[in-house]
Amino acid sequence: MAPQPDEPRGHRGRVGRTTVRGAIGLSYVAAWLGLALVASALVFLNSSRTVTLASHDAVIRPDLTGRAVLHTGPVLPDLRVDSGSPIGADISLGKTEAPSTEALVERYAVLASQPDGAVRKVKGAIQGLLVDALLRGAVLGLVPVLLFAAVGAARRRELARQALSRRGALAALFVPLMVIGLWEPWDDEDERVESGRRWVSLSTFLGPTVPIPEEADGVEVLGDVTTSQTRRLIESAVDTYAKSEEFYARAAEDAAGLALREPEEDETVVALISDRHDNIGMDAVARAIADAGGATAVFDAGDDTSTGKAWEAFSLDSVTAAFDGYDGHWAVTGNHDNGPFVADYLDEQGWTVLDGEPVDGPGGTRLLGVGDPRSSGLGSWRDETGLSYAEVGDRLADAACAADEGGERVATVLVHDSDLGDEALARGCTDLVVGGHLHVQDGPTAVTAEDGRVGYSFTTGTTGGAAYAIAIGSKIRRPAQVTLLTYADGRPAGLQPVVLQSNGRFDVGEFVPLDYSP
Repeated sequence: MAPQPDEPRGHRGRVGRTTVRGAIGLSYVAAWLGLALVASALVFLNSSRTVTLASHDAVIRPDLTGRAVLHTGPVLPDLRVDSGSPIGADISLGKTEAPSTEALVERYAVLASQPDGAVRKVKGAIQGLLVDALLRGAVLGLVPVLLFAAVGAARRRELARQALSRRGALAALFVPLMVIGLWEPWDDEDERVESGRRWVSLSTFLGPTVPIPEEADGVEVLGDVTTSQTRRLIESAVDTYAKSEEFYARAAEDAAGLALREPEEDETVVALISDRHDNIGMDAVARAIADAGGATAVFDAGDDTSTGKAWEAFSLDSVTAAFDGYDGHWAVTGNHDNGPFVADYLDEQGWTVLDGEPVDGPGGTRLLGVGDPRSSGLGSWRDETGLSYAEVGDRLADAACAADEGGERVATVLVHDSDLGDEALARGCTDLVVGGHLHVQDGPTAVTAEDGRVGYSFTTGTTGGAAYAIAIGSKIRRPAQVTLLTYADGRPAGLQPVVLQSNGRFDVGEFVPLDYSP
């Protein structure tokens, strides 16, 4: 096509060169995207992450089977379920602290009946691996593109000519020979024990005499005669699963229909939980109570675990998943939450772990708290050693009174044992001290300070229904309590206790208003 009279030939040439450069640039981008996706897929499918899952050290490897396979070790059979997506997971359980196989199997059953925390943990691990793979794939995919561009057209033509020569053919033959040498296809391996097994449904594995809960219909077991001796353990686990599922599911359903006080528009309700002691079964019940009472935030007064060790991360995963979506999550550690693990883990999960300094609390209030000093650290004073329980209470009162003098009165002190807040109440520097530790309710008790100001001390009962340091089981061992705290006009306005009895009956306490009149 001849150039138009008003279009200079040089201008047309520049436009053509710009178009060519743009096409080359787009081809580079397309090549990079393609290589990056391939590299990302390879990295993702060959990656793994070690987490604490179901009280085990566990290695999670993603795959494209669409199933989650759980390798339980040499004694118990492997399990498999549909993942609900094209991405699957291969999960190998490692070490655990369980004292016996029977205790471990019972724990599996309870965890399976309340799977939200574990599922959230696995999904989070796989999502993290996917993000890492995409980032690494983007970098790896860029390397050959940059090399291709750096070599230049002339050098590429020269390399192409050399590839067609005898030397190039020998170089090309070198690569498959190296692969074959490393692969060693002539080396025979012994037949694996696993090759004699096949996947069967849980009902087939256990036989027609064992009733299978509807929720477990999709579970498959990798088993044969080598696992026949474990059937009794699996039958026991199924029985525990069914009892746990039935008790807590019914309790959660009943809790959703409780006739609790409805908050006013200008009020904020907070669910107070404490002393769960690993009983993840109560988490769904606690959330149902909180929702029924109009709660939008949660206080955790500690003792979520029995020892504070990493194997109990399943309990922290569960309570975090249970109150997902709430506006605020505040926590302190208890005397059984030994060491830094619980506080650090909750902090990573998005909880505000109180450490002796006032923070913004619910309903526009200020909140203060600290972990139990008997085993859980001393908040902002953790670098000091040898402080007595009373001295920590004095430090807490000092912080509350300093905030009060600064015009930011602490409405609530959240501690594991409410005795730790006695000094703050005695000085009139806070409105309400809440805690747990005793496993039974105590209060609310009015405390009048020397200056005439009134505050309250309140201890909530065990949310986990715990009689001992660990409460995991198919049902609660003693009454389990959740208390609803109501805030209005920047102060705690009242509270309402809700108690689940061991027979499944709910006892709903009256709403107790907090009167601050002298």
